[in-house]
Amino acid sequence: MRRLYSLRVRGRETVLGSRTWLMGVLNVTPDSFSDGGLHLATDAAIRHGLDLFAAGADIVDVGGESTRPGAVAQSPQAEIRRVVPVITGLRQCSAGLLSVDTTKSDVARAALDAGADIVNDISGLGFDPALAGLVAERGVPIVLMHLRGSFHDIHRQPRYDDVMGEVCTELAQAVERALRGGVARSQIVVDPGIGFAKAAPHSLEVLRRLPELASLRCPILVGPSRKSFIGTVLERPVGERIWGTAAAVAACCFGGAHIVRVHDVAEMLQVVRVCDAIAGAPAAVAAPALVELAP
Repeated sequence: MRRLYSLRVRGRETVLGSRTWLMGVLNVTPDSFSDGGLHLATDAAIRHGLDLFAAGADIVDVGGESTRPGAVAQSPQAEIRRVVPVITGLRQCSAGLLSVDTTKSDVARAALDAGADIVNDISGLGFDPALAGLVAERGVPIVLMHLRGSFHDIHRQPRYDDVMGEVCTELAQAVERALRGGVARSQIVVDPGIGFAKAAPHSLEVLRRLPELASLRCPILVGPSRKSFIGTVLERPVGERIWGTAAAVAACCFGGAHIVRVHDVAEMLQVVRVCDAIAGAPAAVAAPALVELAP
């Protein structure tokens, strides 16, 4: 059974762990590895975000910079132009939770001003030290993901002696960076960074040993959706990895993940509800897709 955590969102406390949350992926980019260019226009992105909520997403994660191998880094201004109109439109149309997928404090500030609730930083506060202070000032949750290297070399051939031991150690360092910056521990979520600075065997071992992340005493988010390790195992292209993603999501549920980040929300909602029911989660049979925020 997962440990329960209290997360403060929009000034209210909500509980993570009674069931598995779904974070839907919304990439407002021309070059993301799976859905690049599909939702680049603001209207199309807003429609897709609303579709993700309707399909059962608890959170929609809006990103304006691709991190696929060979991707071009975006300026804060370019990223803001992509994500802020989408977040503004979704906030006007939906009460669902919104996160901004960015490593930049300027982008996060603009996104929070536009209505985002959560910051999702793939660098674990490694790229922009000012981001911690912003998150602390606003009192919002932050997701700290594990990776190694700069933006341009995070996909170079990685080397580990003990991949999960090193991931835990380096995520603990990211948590310490957040705490030093004034972020409350209760507002930190950790992500082992499946596919980032990890070859397929590393990602598979991280999933196998996911329960070890509980030692960090933070909720756990995992993003296995359509990732290259699934393609390696199944020898399938990105568009044919939904069944492999389902298996990985099930492993995340049983390994203690509180949130899974996915592209195919409707399908993965069925996966997490059955996994939660098998695990005996009391909320597994509940119908609501969105989180009820208690006063």
